[in-house]
Amino acid sequence: MSIDNNNNQSTKRDKAVIAYVFVMLSSIIICIYLFKLFSMQVIEGSLYKIQSKNISSRQTTIVAQRGEIYDRNNDNAMVVNSDSFAVEITPGDIPSVEFDTVTAKLASILGIPKSDIDEHVPPEVRKTFTPITIKTNVSFSAIGNIAENINDLPGVSWISRPMRNYIETGSFSHILGYVGKITRDEMNQMYNQGGYTKNSIVGKIGIEKQYDSLLQGKDGYEEKTVDVRGRVLSDTSISVPPKMGNKLVLTIDSRLQTLCEKALGNRIGSAVVLKPSTGEILAMVSYPYFDSNLFNSENYAEEYQKLIKAENKPFLNRAVNAAYAPASTFKIIMSAAILAEKAFPEYERVECKGEIEYGGRTFHCWILRPGHGKLDLKHAVGHSCDIYFWQVGRDHLGIDKIAEYSKMFGFGQSTQVDLPSHSKGFVPTALWKERKYHERWLDGDTMAVSIGQGYTTATPLQVADVMCMVCNSGKIYKPHLLKEVRDPVTDEIIQSVEPEVMFENSIDESVWKKIREALRFVATDGSAKYAMQNPTVKIACKTGTAEVNGYTDSWHNWLLAYAPYDAPVEDQNVVNVMVEAANTWEWWATYAANIIIQGYFANQEFDEAVNALNFRWLIKPTRMME
Repeated sequence: MSIDNNNNQSTKRDKAVIAYVFVMLSSIIICIYLFKLFSMQVIEGSLYKIQSKNISSRQTTIVAQRGEIYDRNNDNAMVVNSDSFAVEITPGDIPSVEFDTVTAKLASILGIPKSDIDEHVPPEVRKTFTPITIKTNVSFSAIGNIAENINDLPGVSWISRPMRNYIETGSFSHILGYVGKITRDEMNQMYNQGGYTKNSIVGKIGIEKQYDSLLQGKDGYEEKTVDVRGRVLSDTSISVPPKMGNKLVLTIDSRLQTLCEKALGNRIGSAVVLKPSTGEILAMVSYPYFDSNLFNSENYAEEYQKLIKAENKPFLNRAVNAAYAPASTFKIIMSAAILAEKAFPEYERVECKGEIEYGGRTFHCWILRPGHGKLDLKHAVGHSCDIYFWQVGRDHLGIDKIAEYSKMFGFGQSTQVDLPSHSKGFVPTALWKERKYHERWLDGDTMAVSIGQGYTTATPLQVADVMCMVCNSGKIYKPHLLKEVRDPVTDEIIQSVEPEVMFENSIDESVWKKIREALRFVATDGSAKYAMQNPTVKIACKTGTAEVNGYTDSWHNWLLAYAPYDAPVEDQNVVNVMVEAANTWEWWATYAANIIIQGYFANQEFDEAVNALNFRWLIKPTRMME
């Protein structure tokens, strides 16, 4: 019994000793850990803070390529990216005693003053290891020269930066636009869209601006560990590759665009070609134009100022941003109003003697005495008789109905075309005149509006839409330049633009049939009888001649047409050419339109179309605007 008690007591003592030792060891470990924490945070804290400040990461952006832009067939590149180089200096890698020697030699290779480099690399940053860009858009030959002399150029390096290359220039410039470095205002506007930095390259006008978010790629980056001066501490890095922007396929037919450009020639004005059944813009030319590649040059700011100050306004896209008096093309709208409203019997004739007296004034038709004679609606349209529309517009329609039908055809409203800016034109009313001028609307005002003069204005694209409504029997599809968005790698279609009805009315089909017949008469027997004869297709059209303030013997010249006259609407194209009065010989719109139609439907180049139409004698250098 006593032995058992002794054993139990011994066991208890052993357990107590073990427990004591465990507690002591645990206490010691905890004390050491706490001391270490105290030492790191308090005693050595400042040292670790200094070290953490001296070691950080440097992230270098790998610029993404913008998406490329192709024409409607997806086989003709209009905008691509080309290799371009930027030269950099890492100041800390240049021995201080060699700085002037190195920079002088680099300046000589780059063809820039040494002072430019000194400005980029002032003395206070010459011990840092952060690369500084010295020059962009450096030629390949200059890079080769740097590479050959790299041993004499410590701290000098180069990186590849994609540069926008506009393969199609000339008249394509207003459509495509150009790119440039983002401004502060643009940055503020785009901040919430994400992906934009102070170094972003963005579209400034045209498609480049309209679809910038689609064309913008996603920049990649390379991240390296560096010290406080920017010196790389490790060869290992984290690299994320850039993602190229989306590829855009436009509705533009490059061949047709070039044909329109040549047909218009060096004449201030515009030409537009539309598919009325879809709203696709096949061509859009505005002259004068500019070269989008100018903005890749080092002196782009100087070139920009020249273009801005130019008297003929080459930046102005006259097809969508300039509003003009539509002249006699407006008689299409008037005809629709007369027929739909039954305002005046279509077969009742009005006598044209070349002039009429009204309100103490004499109004002259474009055909002077003895005038056109007696005309019904069809023949009034065919011969573009002003007196017919003056009288019917004034006495039977009135300004309210004229304004109503003008808006029905899209005048005074946005065309919703996918470009950054476009004019709405203007539709006057009696109320507007009273509010603006504090004057009563006069019958003379109605007469002026009835032939597309006076206060009414419209863009060439809006006028083209008038004919689209005629072709579609009361519908205008939203005009657009974007056809498809495609993946830049796989070329798979991401998005297709579907036709979208913009304006629609319930005017009876019989009205549209009569208007189309009248427009066909214009080409066969009317005011465009000689200029619009075509061996390939039947044409329906309307001429227009607009008086312009400041010009006494020249006018804005319009020709609005569609062809083939006898084809389904899906196979028809609408062509609108406008030549401004500022040209030395403005009577060209009609001929230009026929050349465009002939070239497109006969698959002919400009010269071939000119010869087929026997127009060679019309395009002598003496008749061309210099």
